Amino acid sequence: MGTQVLVVDDDPTVSDVVRRYLERAGYQVTLAGDGDSALETYERTRPDLLILDLMLPGVDGLEVCRRIRQNHDLVPIIMLTALGEEMDRIVGLQLGADDYVTKPFSPRELVLRAQSVLRRVQPAPVDAPLRDGDLEVDPARRVARLSGHELSLTVREFDLLYYLMSHPGVALRRADLLSAVWGWTFGDQSTVTVHVRRLREKIERDPANPQRIRTVWGVGYRYGA
Repeated sequence: MGTQVLVVDDDPTVSDVVRRYLERAGYQVTLAGDGDSALETYERTRPDLLILDLMLPGVDGLEVCRRIRQNHDLVPIIMLTALGEEMDRIVGLQLGADDYVTKPFSPRELVLRAQSVLRRVQPAPVDAPLRDGDLEVDPARRVARLSGHELSLTVREFDLLYYLMSHPGVALRRADLLSAVWGWTFGDQSTVTVHVRRLREKIERDPANPQRIRTVWGVGYRYGA
């Protein structure tokens, strides 16, 4: 079985174009046209990647994302959003989406985003685990633990945490993090802000007064003192 991709969009023209480009890139593609069928198809096929339009009839894309993230943290999710849906993009990222592409989009760009996200799911056995007190991140197994308890992290959250921990004490610009973790040379830097906020809620004793991921005002973020 090859890499399975579930594409959810109620526009058959968009779905067909995306399907053809993904199949040319070697992926096996399943389509769904609304939120209810997306959830049913996801449970039946358990795809390796979900490409999800936010504006769906019935159960909308944000609710589909939320329900899937309740039980499945590791499957990458790429959102398809309209140009004016900035708040929906932010909410989608907060719910655990890993990436987004704004409509109208280039199908080639979407394929590249899919390849980038899927590469990051693969383990990196050459990298050693990192530890900071009771926090341990193991990139080979893609497991993060806090006080011995496994953390529920999305693909991007894991990659962002590991990258930050790999550069302790270094002030990293949001643009640099966007490039290193997302593979984007341009994009909305609020994506980084949202993911940092989600990470703090999971690894900080007091997310409002973070001690691990610190804000460097006017620059970005720094891991540790």
